[in-house]
Amino acid sequence: METTNLATLYDSPVLDWAGIEARLGRGLPQAPHAGGPDRHTCWLATINPDGSPHVTGIGALWTGGTFWFETGRGTRKGRNLARDPRCTLSVAAHEFDLTVEGTADLVTDAETVAELAALWAGQGWPARVDDTGLALTAEFSAPSAGPPPWHVYRLTVRAATALATVDPGGATRWRF
Repeated sequence: METTNLATLYDSPVLDWAGIEARLGRGLPQAPHAGGPDRHTCWLATINPDGSPHVTGIGALWTGGTFWFETGRGTRKGRNLARDPRCTLSVAAHEFDLTVEGTADLVTDAETVAELAALWAGQGWPARVDDTGLALTAEFSAPSAGPPPWHVYRLTVRAATALATVDPGGATRWRF
């Protein structure tokens, strides 16, 4: 891992990736009044066919050292990822703002899809594996996810940038 202090101008310390991961591991709830400023929304940026960015809010999970999210294959983000898996995800926690860059891969392992369904269900979204065993269904999802089935994606992080929002401050970029 290559670490770069982006705040040397202010003599700020390098942020610790292990601390960022530990904070993500405690969860970023989506419920109102559960995070900062009012809740934690992850923003996913994908690449449109003309090269322009497409940004949309998603409910991502951090587990196993990476972010996971779900969407319908027919949504704009689903079509964009099928064509070009490069993407960026950002989220604001109380302690830091974080952006991760990488690629999103469609999960085709039934066991992994089931594990993620259980994690989302444990957070209050009644996700369950559909009849194919490779996608999710539920009574509802975010409108931006499109209609079911919803497919699970794993974001393989290539780089991350965090900006501390609490003392002593700092901004750091990591390349993995």
